[in-house]
Formats: sequence, structure tokens, C-alpha cells
Amino acid sequence: MTPEQRAAVVAEAQTWQGTPFHHLARVNGAGVDCAQLLIGVYHACGLIPDIDTGYYPPDWHFHRNEERYLEMLQQFCDRTEDPQPGDIAMFRFANCASHGAIVVDWPVVIHAYIRRKVSRADAANDVELIGRVDSFWTLKEPTS
Repeated sequence: MTPEQRAAVVAEAQTWQGTPFHHLARVNGAGVDCAQLLIGVYHACGLIPDIDTGYYPPDWHFHRNEERYLEMLQQFCDRTEDPQPGDIAMFRFANCASHGAIVVDWPVVIHAYIRRKVSRADAANDVELIGRVDSFWTLKEPTS
């Protein structure tokens, strides 16, 4: 991503702050979950197509080992070891990487979390996120 695209992603993510958590929803100000937040932000910035994830149960990650979230992410992103603003931080809950957040300035992220509204968090100090970092992802460069 260009520096301008990264800034646009962070700015768009900030407009979602305060949106209540709602499983499978993607309406800024009304409801969103962590996966739909990522789709909504990157799509609003014109960086990915509108993605239909289909149905997934709210507790899918408690009962499976498959990396469903990462498999979807790999279609549009590459792993990175150096998270930059606008990249994605993935967190491991239960058996797999199951929570995504947008990097503002690592370790600060914006995410939709089940017991909170969309908010800014410091992943190094947030009790829900400490020790759960799985990986970091950046959007793939467009191919001509």
C-alpha cells in the first residue's frame, strides 16, 4: 500500500469507532464484527472488492482448528513481520487465529470486539489482547 492508502485505511477505521459489536453486521455506526470491519474499511477505501463471507457462527473458533480467517485473508494479503499503519493484526483466541484488527501504529489497533464497541486498543497492554498476537498481514500489491 502507498502511504496515502495506509492513511486512508486508518482514517476510515477511525470513522467506525463507537459502532456497536454485532455478529455478521457491517453498517458503520449501527453494528459490525471484527471480520466485517476489515472488509468494510478496505472496501470503502477502494482496496478490495465487496466480499460476502457467508454465514459463520459466532463461536466458530471454539470448535475448530482450521484457520478459516487466515485462509480468507490470504486471498488479499501477504504476511509481514513489520506491521505498518493500515496493516492487519491477527489474534489467536481458542484454537485458531480468529480476531482481526487494523494497525494504527503498532501496538495500537482499531478493532470490533464482542464485549466492546469498535475502539482503539493498545495490544501490548489490553487485557483481552496481551499474548494473543498470531500474525501481521499487509494487502497484496495489485497485479497488472
